[in-house]
Amino acid sequence: MSYTLYPLRKQRLQRSTLAVPGSNPTMIDRAIKSAADYVFLDCEDAVAPPEKEQARKNIIQALNDLNWKGAGKTVCVRINGLDTHYMYRDVVDIMEQAGSKLDTFMIPKVGVPADVYVVECIVSQIEEAKGYKNRVGTEALIETPLGMANVEAIASAPSRLEALHFGVADYAAFNKARTVVIGGLNPDYPGDQWHFALSRMTVACRAYGLRPIDGPFGGIDDPDGFKAGARRAAALGVEGKWAIHPSQIELCNDVFSPTPKEIERAERILVALKEAEAQGKGAASLDGKMIDAASEKMAKNLLVTSAAIKASDAAHKK
Repeated sequence: MSYTLYPLRKQRLQRSTLAVPGSNPTMIDRAIKSAADYVFLDCEDAVAPPEKEQARKNIIQALNDLNWKGAGKTVCVRINGLDTHYMYRDVVDIMEQAGSKLDTFMIPKVGVPADVYVVECIVSQIEEAKGYKNRVGTEALIETPLGMANVEAIASAPSRLEALHFGVADYAAFNKARTVVIGGLNPDYPGDQWHFALSRMTVACRAYGLRPIDGPFGGIDDPDGFKAGARRAAALGVEGKWAIHPSQIELCNDVFSPTPKEIERAERILVALKEAEAQGKGAASLDGKMIDAASEKMAKNLLVTSAAIKASDAAHKK
């Protein structure tokens, strides 16, 4: 193990990230009652330019009036891009009027570490001026060739970043990739055309203590395609995926939740290794397979997720 280690910056349950247009108060009201772990209220792509100002007001009202923490939700706001004149007002108005109720800002189309820095500079100043006790985190969307080319630098730079999200739709558009459906597979490609990008982002996250999150799947009427993509992401170590429609929430939660069988085995791994340690052994055998310190780490990771799910379920039942 290297002497240089970057621990996880912030532990949050993020199996499902529900995207909600800030311009639609009805959808916002429904989102807090949903089974989603995470809700991001959108100022950006889901909101037409004439509706940007009203969407921002709706979001501020929703942050102040709705009990997101009581509902077991992490609440995030996706601001407009740094290349627009909407971004600074998104950050200033939302922070000044509802910053004490916000968990994170999602920054779209991050290309270089400085993109995160400029947003966080404003956030930090407003936090200090308003005397907020909470610390608003940030999340970055990696959805451009520039962002992917600099993903390690973005992940490693000192910042409030908690997570990176793979924005497959814009990533495909900027790369001029030939796609059939957002996040889906092109049959002309021999395998998963998003594997390299998602894997590279995930490695950057795990190296520097961030949560890797997969983005949208456009086939709302294709739950099997959604689950297949989610399983491929989970196999790489991704923690969750976007739901762009309420019907996709349970699909996310199902794929990214450990099964009872996995939980039971994780508990048995810890017991077996404890017994082996008492005998002066560094490894053990369980169900005919060798287990060691790496097995212990994976088991503990799974049990942490299981405990977070139980806590979230308890909050939903209140």
